[in-house]
Amino acid sequence: MLGYLPAAWKTPHLKKDAFVDPEYWENLGKTAERGTLDAIFLADGPLLGDPAYDANPIRLEPTVNWGHVAAATSRVGLVATASSTFNDPFELAERFLSFDHQTGGRAAWNVVTTRGVPAARNFGMPDIPFRDDRYERANEFVDVVRALWASAATGRDVHFHGGFFDIDGRLRVPPSKQGHPVIFQAGGSPQGRELAGRAAEGVFAAELTKNQAIEHYRLVKGFARSNGRSPDDIKILPGLLLSLGSTEEEARRRSDEIHDAGPPSYSIGWLSQAIGFDASKLELDEPFPEEVLAPIGNAQSFLGSIGFRESIITQIRKTNPTVRSYLKQTRYTGSGHAGFVGTPEQLADHIEDWFHAGAIDGFNLQPDRLIDGLDVIVDELVPILRERGLYRHQYETETLREHFQAASPTPPF
Repeated sequence: MLGYLPAAWKTPHLKKDAFVDPEYWENLGKTAERGTLDAIFLADGPLLGDPAYDANPIRLEPTVNWGHVAAATSRVGLVATASSTFNDPFELAERFLSFDHQTGGRAAWNVVTTRGVPAARNFGMPDIPFRDDRYERANEFVDVVRALWASAATGRDVHFHGGFFDIDGRLRVPPSKQGHPVIFQAGGSPQGRELAGRAAEGVFAAELTKNQAIEHYRLVKGFARSNGRSPDDIKILPGLLLSLGSTEEEARRRSDEIHDAGPPSYSIGWLSQAIGFDASKLELDEPFPEEVLAPIGNAQSFLGSIGFRESIITQIRKTNPTVRSYLKQTRYTGSGHAGFVGTPEQLADHIEDWFHAGAIDGFNLQPDRLIDGLDVIVDELVPILRERGLYRHQYETETLREHFQAASPTPPF
């Protein structure tokens, strides 16, 4: 909400309690729209986060928060994350279709299955369901929501009887300007990728290397094709953690300063939850032992993100760094999501390279600190991309789905 680094709040640019300040959110929305960005994105958090590894441990509910931003903007898309494990499909279908009306057809639902025992206990469950069970429910949940959104257009009742849900009825909310919200999927597990290929229009991916990204891009677009869809129907948008400066040295200094202002244990805490191993027990000046890099013993009960873990293990195996050097290099290379530290010109080169390589349709850019990082994206990066013919000069479409449909077609693969 304030940036991807835990010390993002330690800046005189932010007011106290900025994350609940309406002016803060309005300015973010207006700035993104000034840059003609497709959309801005919010994670959910049905639990109090652990600040040991969560840079944003407290959050506002995304659809309510974006409702406020919608009133201050007119074109930028608004992506809100919501769990298929801890919501009801009828209520979510009604809420998100209403949200889509409220935004003039700019809403998207990012489907996640949520991991972590504390979230489960907030909903009266003793433990988080196994991964396969969460995705089995997610698949059925998405089918119910799509059927209910379709019922808004046809006026016909939905009769759905599955393993998790029984629905006989329809929504009373009329279709929105774009018909219904865009569906995003986040998560790199095999089940998540299959769900994306079947139903999602956008994928928030985690890719640390270009080759990994190309492989994932083709895999998910291939799933779309095997489900009778066009590869153009789904946009692949990996996260990219950013620290930008007018020179590379300035960008590295900014990254170091914000990292150093955070708790020293943060990197270890984040890595531990990401790989499912207590990294504080590792020897800092030794390479990662094989037991850490080996495949997950039980993917069903693993509480981290499989996509994040895969990308981290691939990155470690590539150079075999010591634990200390890995933690240091992730300041600049990212961990889980890829990182980028440099100038806007260098970032434009990076985006152009991955785009022309068939690795991405775009990036979900995540500044170290939003309050001043987003301005640099809009005022310095976007003009460079426009000069290169890679980005729109003004909005030519109105809804989020139209923004996506106006994008470049998928290259042959």
